[in-house]
Amino acid sequence: MSITDVDRVTVLGAGNMGHGIAELAALAGYEVRMRDINEEFVQNGYDRVEWSLEKLAEKGRIDEADADAALDRLTPLVDLEAAVEGTDVVIEAVPERMEIKKDVYSELERHAPDDAIFASNTSSLSITALSELTDRPERFCGMHFFNPPVRMQLVEVIAGAHTEPDVLELIEDLAEEFGKTPVRVRKDVPGFIVNRILVPLLNEAAWIVNEGDASIETVDSTAKFDVGLPMGAFELADQIGIDVGYHVLEYLQEELGDAYRPCPLIVEKVEADELGRKSDVGFYDYEDGGATIPSDAGDEAVRRRLLAVMANEVAGLLDQDVADIEAIDEAVTLGAGFPEGPGRLADAAGVDVLLETLRDLYADTDAERYRPRDALVAIADQGGFYAHVGDPDEDDATGSGSEPSYETLDVQVTEEGVGRITLDRSHRMNTITEELLAELEAAIDALAADESARAVLITGGGDRAFSAGADVQSIAAGGADPVAITELSKTGQETFGTLERLDMPVVAGIDGYCLGGGMELAAAADFRIAAAGSEFGQTEHNLGIMPGWGGTQRLPRIVGEGRAKEIIFTADRYDAETMAEYGFLNEVTETGELEDRALSFAADLAAGPPIAQRYTKRAIHAGRTDSEAGLAVESQAFGQLMSTEDVMTGLTAFMSDEEPEFEGK
Repeated sequence: MSITDVDRVTVLGAGNMGHGIAELAALAGYEVRMRDINEEFVQNGYDRVEWSLEKLAEKGRIDEADADAALDRLTPLVDLEAAVEGTDVVIEAVPERMEIKKDVYSELERHAPDDAIFASNTSSLSITALSELTDRPERFCGMHFFNPPVRMQLVEVIAGAHTEPDVLELIEDLAEEFGKTPVRVRKDVPGFIVNRILVPLLNEAAWIVNEGDASIETVDSTAKFDVGLPMGAFELADQIGIDVGYHVLEYLQEELGDAYRPCPLIVEKVEADELGRKSDVGFYDYEDGGATIPSDAGDEAVRRRLLAVMANEVAGLLDQDVADIEAIDEAVTLGAGFPEGPGRLADAAGVDVLLETLRDLYADTDAERYRPRDALVAIADQGGFYAHVGDPDEDDATGSGSEPSYETLDVQVTEEGVGRITLDRSHRMNTITEELLAELEAAIDALAADESARAVLITGGGDRAFSAGADVQSIAAGGADPVAITELSKTGQETFGTLERLDMPVVAGIDGYCLGGGMELAAAADFRIAAAGSEFGQTEHNLGIMPGWGGTQRLPRIVGEGRAKEIIFTADRYDAETMAEYGFLNEVTETGELEDRALSFAADLAAGPPIAQRYTKRAIHAGRTDSEAGLAVESQAFGQLMSTEDVMTGLTAFMSDEEPEFEGK
């Protein structure tokens, strides 16, 4: 069976995960049957899918017609036999208890088609053990979504001991059809990738506090603002449920040993039924304001300790050949929202430093969780996790090598001559980091030198944002040194200035959030096209800062000083129609049409006369501050253009009523 043979998907379970997976499958065009054990449960799941689809349509992320069609493809059922009749893939998302799953698979085998593939959404249980509950272990694998499935980009695709390779390939293809990014887990190990790294990290945070080495506020400040994680460790534990992390640790301890023993502080919270947000109290009290994390209370020893524990787990996964370092980092950035993967974070901190941290902790405590893995020792000796692939900041990443490579962008040139730059940080809403700025500068230089590129189109990856602005957490992790922040501002100004000065037309295709630094990036383009439902704003004043990447200069030129002051000083958000009325946007497209329209617009520009376009852009820019200088550039360029072959091409095409094919000569 291949992905083209899949028409019907059955989802077992209509709870938080099940109804989200069913919604994804329906949106992807599959006939979906969602089953739960009683009418109340399955109807509640169906109602939540309907609500979610309505919200997506309200926000302009899908058309109302697409929402209605997806709901029409979804059938809620209680009868298992009817739910799996003629199905191609069964995705099991029932509660994480082996006895429940055993009953489900026993009944499922009696009714499912012989060639149907089974995939479990388990977050921790053994895929091999689950597969052996069935008569088809070779057609069984893990398909672990992250909560909420509609928003989270990662799907871990896990091989059991018996899984056939073509089954893994099909499930990976299915995840991509759902609009998700699959990462293959080659070995069935407890915790797979993300939970194997994340849950011990949360446990270590608790041990630090339990042993009196730091306060909850210090640990969370360190994790959020020094390491750059999306949340503090305790804040995240409260978000996912302290009991959830506790049960994963119990399973890890049972399977892997005492290194994963739950910290007593976590045990106390679970026994007191203080489980986090869902119980209104956990490590923070959510009836009294919740988590308030200071940005300047970080501790270097705590930072090294957290990173060292993560690095040790990554080394263990590599040693077991669960995945390579690139896949591990991708999984953790997509599944846990890290600004960079744990391998990159460890290399930046120095693997040798982290190894020494573990050795000191192990010598002081004799705690098994600090015992350095042999694999980590070897990785430290070789110079880090990425020593085998080179430093991303060297020639290739900066564009001085022969072929630039990118971690945060996708760059290509279409047959029509459009250089496409896609911001590739959808897991962080394409927020802008120092690394992205460096790669954007390299991409601009590479396209400027590429004779096949005659126009540029910049878009955001994923379906939520062009760019939601600067990655404030990543920047804050570097400290609040005024000199460093000033240099970062200059770097952004120079990069966006390079884009603005590029000798070819630049189009920004905007779908979703375009805020702060993202709006400053769009302002550096020559043309801006946005999908209805997109949201704009220079929101820096809400953070007590101001636009720092050219927003105070470019925005007034585009919309006028009065409107620019309104947009910046109010820090309000504006819809696409309003921004078109203000003159910021050249065009607003219907929802779902942005990609085709922006690419078509850029392709039309790429077909234009490149020499004339180059000089026209230069003349306009020269006239911004000095109209006489602009007129001088215009007249000189006009005279030079009359001697080009493009002029003859244009005249000949005009006389014969044909489309000119300009060659830039």
